[in-house]
Amino acid sequence: MHTEDIIRTFVEYFEERGHRRTTGATLLPPPGDPVLFTTSGMHPLTPYLEGRPHPLGRRLVNVQRCLRTTDLEEVGDPTHLTVFEMLGTWSLGDYEGPQSLDWGYGLLTEGFGIDPGLLHATVFGGDDQVGLDTASLEVWQERGVPVELTVEDNWWSNGPTGPCGPDSEFFLWTGEGPPRSTPTQDDRWVEVWNHVMMRHRRLADGSLVPLPQRNVDTGLGVERLASLLQGRTSVFECDVFAPWRRLVPALWPLDEARLRLVCDHLRSAMVVIGDGVRPANTGRGYVLRRLVRRLLTALWRDDPSRGLGDLPDELFRHTRDHFRQGVGPDEVRRVLCEEERRFRGLLERGRQVLARPRFQGPLGDDDFDYLHDTHGLPRDLVVGLRGQ
Repeated sequence: MHTEDIIRTFVEYFEERGHRRTTGATLLPPPGDPVLFTTSGMHPLTPYLEGRPHPLGRRLVNVQRCLRTTDLEEVGDPTHLTVFEMLGTWSLGDYEGPQSLDWGYGLLTEGFGIDPGLLHATVFGGDDQVGLDTASLEVWQERGVPVELTVEDNWWSNGPTGPCGPDSEFFLWTGEGPPRSTPTQDDRWVEVWNHVMMRHRRLADGSLVPLPQRNVDTGLGVERLASLLQGRTSVFECDVFAPWRRLVPALWPLDEARLRLVCDHLRSAMVVIGDGVRPANTGRGYVLRRLVRRLLTALWRDDPSRGLGDLPDELFRHTRDHFRQGVGPDEVRRVLCEEERRFRGLLERGRQVLARPRFQGPLGDDDFDYLHDTHGLPRDLVVGLRGQ
């Protein structure tokens, strides 16, 4: 099943159950949100989860592009991407968790044809503030799905304060042979879908108070589901990455780890630029700058002459069309190439500065502060140059 078919099947399934489709937002969160980028489908809906009536009603479904900088170090493994799409459903004070889990089980097993025997669930086991999620546990027990109880792994929050609640997660077995062990003990269980019973607000002192309404917020990664349904071993092998797997190795021979990082960071940078962000030394612009510099560092390890200007137009168009953006490929290429030129100049200046006698021995914090404040050389860049 192709990715677009997965999205269509998901949306139509929930539309048949009374959900209205909302338009996915950009990567830039709404005003007042403390995060730099949209990290989940619930970000644009926060006011409605807190009680404001939504113009489309109390049952919603959408597909939302997201960016998570917390996963940067994990990019390259089989399941993590920097920019990805998330399918989501919401009950804004309407139905509760058991109904959401029941529909989710039906979609995975009947709509997508997943063998029920390959599923495992996790459920919030309770702590000193909130008890065991017995309602979710009973759903899984009725269907014969094995359940693991956890505490921290099954509590969802969007930060130290704000809406939060217990969750129940679907896992799919990806190993050879019959399923074994549990999701927290064996990484061959891959998380597929998270259903959050968002009923609480955490205050600054750590206490919980009820939200004005009892919500359900679910999220399912598109690329991760696509790779599983297509029988692939990683998200980088699903159909969304087909043009990247075909064109990038032909242009730049890279080992698998660096190929994944370069493809992910390039694709993510294109989307961030398409949503209006430009490289800078702070905020969202710095995240973009870091993505470009990380991919260039990996790209130049074998051959410093490689350049982003050589990228085929097809990759720019494919990314723009898939994420439904309006910025033209020429503008995105221009921003990337300008940042590449800036980074080449910074590297050359950094090499000249670090060649001075003062910096030949071990560097301390004062040295790193001086290099950053006086020459604009961040610590990670200095470390990388000295490691060459």
